[in-house]
Amino acid sequence: MKQKVSFSVEGEYVELNQLLKLVGLCESGGAGKVLVAGGQVKVDGKTELRKTAKIRPGQIVRLGEVEIAVQT
Repeated sequence: MKQKVSFSVEGEYVELNQLLKLVGLCESGGAGKVLVAGGQVKVDGKTELRKTAKIRPGQIVRLGEVEIAVQT
């Protein structure tokens, strides 16, 4: 069962590892980097390996069964 989460960005973007921490999918930005480096995170359907990729409003981030819709 998929879980959908909405996240509102303050400013132009949020770094991918920080986004994972802010929505509660990991305990720290460092733990988020490990998830990204392990190829477990997708952005707009493609595996994202850049730990600090800039995630902007309108993008969809997926980790396992959790889908994060990023908005303003």
